[in-house]
Amino acid sequence: MTFISDLARDIHNTAKEKGWWEEDRNDGEMIALVHSELSEMLEAIRHGNPPSDHIPEFSGAEEEAADVVIRMLDMCEARGWRLEAAIKAKMKFNANRPHKHGGKKF
Repeated sequence: MTFISDLARDIHNTAKEKGWWEEDRNDGEMIALVHSELSEMLEAIRHGNPPSDHIPEFSGAEEEAADVVIRMLDMCEARGWRLEAAIKAKMKFNANRPHKHGGKKF
């Protein structure tokens, strides 16, 4: 195993131990939870990015970014999705794309 896969397994096991997977969770709910963490990250930045209330050695945005990753890894592990392999494949694909591909402004 590698880092992301191991981390996903540990995160999912913790979530199961804490009772969050006593029943299967639907994909829409899980995606909404990831989105809510992104919104909380935005709000932390909008409010000057003060220290986190829970882990004050980190900013609010850092904590919420961690929550985004935790939620995403939990979902991927629960679904048996090969996130680490997909990330590596996508990075390889992106490396061969032209500069600012697609002509999008942002």
